[in-house]
Amino acid sequence: MPKMLTRNLMSDQVQQPVSQVADDEIDLRELFSALWQGKWIIIVTTFLFSVASVFYALSLPDIYKSEVTLAPVSEDSGLKIPGQLGGLAALAGVNLGGAGGGDKTILALEILKSRDFLGRFILENDLYIPIFASTGWDLINNKLIIDPKIYDEISAEWVRVINPPFKAKPSIHEVVDSFKKSLSISQDKMTGIVKLSVSHYSPYLAKDIADKLVSRINEEMRKRDLEEAELSIIYLNSQIMTTTLADVRNMLYSLIEEQTKTLMIANVRREYVFKTIDPAIVPEFKAKPYRALISALGFGFGLLISIFFLLTKFFLSNRK
Repeated sequence: MPKMLTRNLMSDQVQQPVSQVADDEIDLRELFSALWQGKWIIIVTTFLFSVASVFYALSLPDIYKSEVTLAPVSEDSGLKIPGQLGGLAALAGVNLGGAGGGDKTILALEILKSRDFLGRFILENDLYIPIFASTGWDLINNKLIIDPKIYDEISAEWVRVINPPFKAKPSIHEVVDSFKKSLSISQDKMTGIVKLSVSHYSPYLAKDIADKLVSRINEEMRKRDLEEAELSIIYLNSQIMTTTLADVRNMLYSLIEEQTKTLMIANVRREYVFKTIDPAIVPEFKAKPYRALISALGFGFGLLISIFFLLTKFFLSNRK
């Protein structure tokens, strides 16, 4: 009797997983059957999402990107400042421009990204409308397409409807924020090479802005060093007049000499901080939008939505 009982228990244990596998197979068959019965829902939903994504992708305007590659201009070895002069200059509050090319590059990059610099650049180059009101580019007429809800070209007035404290004409801060989205500046930490790119609906304007940004930051840094060197020379000359110590006077003369070198370089060197390695060009191919990717995502999303709907319907019906 015990042997027979043991055999029956073993046979039940063997049959139990077999029946469980069979149930699983039935469930999978029912699941695939439910999906097959709802195949038209899958086809129609996926088709509608695909068509919608294609139309959406085609409605997006082309955006072109122009990029320029820059190399930081290194200071000449002959302009390195001795330790004694550097210490004296620091005590006197004199900035020796030739003392740190790396620091000058970092400063130039930070100025280039600053709101103040970009705001002045936008105003100087009359970029208010191209940056904030344009929505596309007319390829045939080589003309920007302006949004009439933001700017009326006939009356030459800003007409956007917006809640206070904002006004119809955007503030310079709004335009700078909008411009920053299309501006990219990066530096390779190993080589120091800087890449600056500008994206816009017009490929010609993208190149023009990139070129002008490089020229403007070089001019900005050049003017800063010129002003500092001139003020430093005036200050050092006044100190020479008040001191009687020969050693101090000699060191002050040396500092004036270094500032004079800075003036000379600033007046002669056109590419003062950044030297152009690969200039910006008018791009022939768009950078965005990624229409194929948008269409593929629409197809995949429609497929997933339809399958999820059928699976939810299947499991809810099995619970009842």
